[in-house]
Amino acid sequence: MNKNNILLSFIAVRNGFYCEVSIGITANAFLLLFHALWFFLKHRPRPTDLAIGHLALIHLVMLITVGVMAADIFESRELWDDITCKAVIYSYQVMRGLSLGTTCLLSVLQAITLSPRSSWLAKFKRTASHYNHCGFLFLWVFNLSISACFLISTVATTNHTSNSLMFVTQSCSLWTLIYLPRYTFFILWIIRDVSLLGLMAVSSGYMVTLLCRHKRQSQHLHSTNLSPRASPEHKATRTILLLMSVFVLLYLMDCMVYSFSSTWWKSDPVRLCVQLLVGNGYAMIGPFVLISSEKLIIKFFKAMWEESKCLLVR
Repeated sequence: MNKNNILLSFIAVRNGFYCEVSIGITANAFLLLFHALWFFLKHRPRPTDLAIGHLALIHLVMLITVGVMAADIFESRELWDDITCKAVIYSYQVMRGLSLGTTCLLSVLQAITLSPRSSWLAKFKRTASHYNHCGFLFLWVFNLSISACFLISTVATTNHTSNSLMFVTQSCSLWTLIYLPRYTFFILWIIRDVSLLGLMAVSSGYMVTLLCRHKRQSQHLHSTNLSPRASPEHKATRTILLLMSVFVLLYLMDCMVYSFSSTWWKSDPVRLCVQLLVGNGYAMIGPFVLISSEKLIIKFFKAMWEESKCLLVR
């Protein structure tokens, strides 16, 4: 009976994980396709459009990579070599770091867009696209560098019973680095996460302050019985704030699951995939938050669908 319960848990986690990855890949591909078409059709993009497209691309690559990892965890037939293990684990860790950085950059860009003319942030509005590209370049260089330890520590698994190896997939494990490199990279990760989360919190607090101020002004200018429509900037800001809330919630859940996972050092695929399920929840939910708030995206693809139906009828 106990074995049956374990088998059912294994199947449920596996199916749930594959469902999450499939839905996330479809949603992010949809979001990325829209922004790519919007760019090539010569429409004037908003400062945040490039960041949203970049975030969709990162999540798309991350979910494809984690899908490959899951296939090795659940359905491994042939073990990978060192090069494959290093490429997959390194790519996944880089994408996770870029997801955090791009979400923070998106929050900062929206705060700049929303800032009034009297604010000192207003002077960055015209040059936001320039800082956008610089921000992306910095994020890529920094995360490629800070994740380099995985190129060193990732190896093809040869002995699951070794105490010096940490199980990642059926084929791949991590060597425990010596004291100085291990804690150096750990401190860099902590600094990165705390700095970006702090900047995200500051920009989100600033946007909330502006929205509350705008609401008070609207109530002063209009009757309380009337509800004036929010501007597109304010609607976009609320979407970004919702996105930040989802990210922080799932980030904290991921930290809790990792902290309380006592079997991380053992080859337990169910526990590992529960952690991956939580850790990649943002990559699946994020695009739906952005798509649901963009009426333009829905109208755009509805028009394309209607046009394709007309062509098929002809």
